[in-house]
Amino acid sequence: MCSMKNKSPQSDQIARIQQELENVQQAYIQLQERYREAQETIKELSKTKGDSFTSGTAHTKRFKMVTVLYANIIGFQELEHVDDAQALIDDLDSLFFEIDTIVERFNIKKIKSLGDTYMCAGGMPKKNRTNPIEMVLAAMEIVDVLAQKQKKEGKIWNISLGIHTGPVQATISGKNKNVYELKGDAVNIASRIESYSQAGKIVISETTHEFVRDYFICDKIGGLPVKYTGVISMFELIGFKPKFSDDDLLRIPNQRFYTRFGHVRFHDLEEYILNRLEKELPQYLYYHNVKHTMDVLIGVEVIGTAEKVSDAELLLLKTAALFHDMGQIVQSKGHEDISCKFAREILPHYAYLPNQIDEICDIIMATQLPPNPKNILQKIMCDADLDYLGRPDFIPVSDTLYEELKHQNLIENKDDWSALQIKFISGHQYFTDFAKQNREVNKQRQIERLQKLTSGGR
Repeated sequence: MCSMKNKSPQSDQIARIQQELENVQQAYIQLQERYREAQETIKELSKTKGDSFTSGTAHTKRFKMVTVLYANIIGFQELEHVDDAQALIDDLDSLFFEIDTIVERFNIKKIKSLGDTYMCAGGMPKKNRTNPIEMVLAAMEIVDVLAQKQKKEGKIWNISLGIHTGPVQATISGKNKNVYELKGDAVNIASRIESYSQAGKIVISETTHEFVRDYFICDKIGGLPVKYTGVISMFELIGFKPKFSDDDLLRIPNQRFYTRFGHVRFHDLEEYILNRLEKELPQYLYYHNVKHTMDVLIGVEVIGTAEKVSDAELLLLKTAALFHDMGQIVQSKGHEDISCKFAREILPHYAYLPNQIDEICDIIMATQLPPNPKNILQKIMCDADLDYLGRPDFIPVSDTLYEELKHQNLIENKDDWSALQIKFISGHQYFTDFAKQNREVNKQRQIERLQKLTSGGR
C-alpha cells in the first residue's frame, strides 16, 4: 500500500492559480519598469529646446554634475616605424573596443573616439552622485589594462588621461541612437588637464579630487590657469588608500571599499525609490506611505547603530527598509513578496550582488505578520517596522492605519480598532536590546491610553 497521499484535483488547481498569479505579478512589475523608463525618456526629451522631440532633431540639455574623461592614446608616432601599419590600426580599434567595454560597465557614456583621442562622461544621461568615483575606477582599469598589454604582449600603446567634474551642455541628436556632443568648462578643463598628463598617468582636477579624496591617494602636481576661474590645482591619482585595498600596489579595491561606495550609491537608489513611492502608491495608504518608509529607514539606522552592526550589514538593512513596502504599489495582501520582486528587478542596476539581494529579501519577508525573525538583521527590521508601538506618537500614527484599513473595509469603527490594537500590542514583543530598553516599557501605557478611548473606558 502506497504511503504517499495523492494530491486532490482541487489542490492542483489552487497551485496552478497561485503560480499564474505569481507570473502575472512578475510580468506586471517588469512592465511597470519599462513603462516608467519610457515615461522618463519622454520627460527628458520634453525638456529639450522648444519642448519638442521629433526623431532625429538635435536638442540641448544641461547637466550640473558630470565627470568628463579626456584621453590621448600614445603610440601613433610608432606607426611609421612598423612594417604592418594596418595591423596596428586594427589593434587600436580593438583597444578602443576594450575601453568602451570598461566605461560602459561603470555607467559611463562614451562621447567620441577620433584618431588618438577618446572622451567619455559619467553622470549622464542618467544623473547620479557617484560618477566621479566611477570615472576614476574606470580610468584605473584602463591604465592597468594597457600596462598589462605592454608587459605581456609588447604592445606599443599607452595612454594619458585628464579628468574633471563640472556642468556641461549636451547636444543630443540621432534617429536610431542618441549621439552626444558636449560643450562647457568641464570638457575644456578635462582636455587641458590631459595635456599636462603623461603616459600611464591619471591626472584629476581639484573639483574631482574633492569627490574622491576619501578613497584614493592623490598627489598634488601643480596648477592649471583657467580663464574667469583662476588657477585650479591638479592631482595625480596613485591608487586606493590602504584601508580600501588589500593589494600591494593599491590598485584592487577590497570589500571595505565596495561597502563604503555602496552607501554613496544608496543615495541615488533612495531618491529613485522614494520618488516612485510618492507617485505610484495608492492615495488611500495613509499609513503605508512614504512617511512610513522614511520612519523605518531611520529606525533601522538608529537600532542598527545601537546593535553595532557592520557597515555592510547596515547597507542591507537600509535597502530592505527602502523596499519593504514597495509591493503596496501593486496590492496590500502579500505585498512583502511583491516588494522582493521589485528588489530583484531593480537592485542589479545599482551593483548589488545576488547574495546581497537574497539577504535583503529575507529581511523584507521577516516583516510578515506575525514576525518571526531568524537573525539580528531581521530582528532590527521587525523592530523598526513596528517602532511606533512604543513611541509617544503612537495614537496619531495608529489613526492613519485605522483610516487606511477603514477605506479598504477591513475595520468598521474606532472601538473595534482600539480593541484590535489592544490585542495586538498585548501579544507583540520587540526583539533587539535597543527596542526592549527604549520601546517596550511604553507599550503598557499605549494599552492604557487605548482603553480610555474605547466605549467601555469612557
